[in-house]
Amino acid sequence: MAKKKSVKLDAINRKILATIHLQSDITNAKLAELVNLSPAACSQRTKALRDAGYYFNCHTEVDLDRICEHVIAYVEFTLRDNSLPARRRFEAAIETMPEFMDCLRLSGDTDYISFTCCSDVNELNRLCDELSGNEALGISRVVTRIVLERPKFYLGYPIEKLKWL
Repeated sequence: MAKKKSVKLDAINRKILATIHLQSDITNAKLAELVNLSPAACSQRTKALRDAGYYFNCHTEVDLDRICEHVIAYVEFTLRDNSLPARRRFEAAIETMPEFMDCLRLSGDTDYISFTCCSDVNELNRLCDELSGNEALGISRVVTRIVLERPKFYLGYPIEKLKWL
């Protein structure tokens, strides 16, 4: 991958990023007003930040409870072998499965945890069995934790409270 051009993260660019991170559908005019720039200057800065890779996609959260049947779960994976080739095989396999929406490599007893969304528990079990049954992946343990309730929804990183580079 080619190295992306760096953009200075001054106070205005930080505010642009913090705002569009939480409000990806904000109009350029409203964003310009919030960051105290002209719409043209704001548009140029936003494009430069995107081109430089400081943000790379926008999406809309949907209310799954209102539109479809589903089960959300965290699935923990422990590998028999934690070598780089073994990790790459596992990561390549999970990359092909859209139901495994987020996958994090962890320290401690569990090697990976994935946030999943499936049509039902049977489908979740089938996918976990498919992964754990693939001997080439070397999965020694799978723990599934079905989400019963979601009292707080992910609304983005607390960018304004983090130490900027």
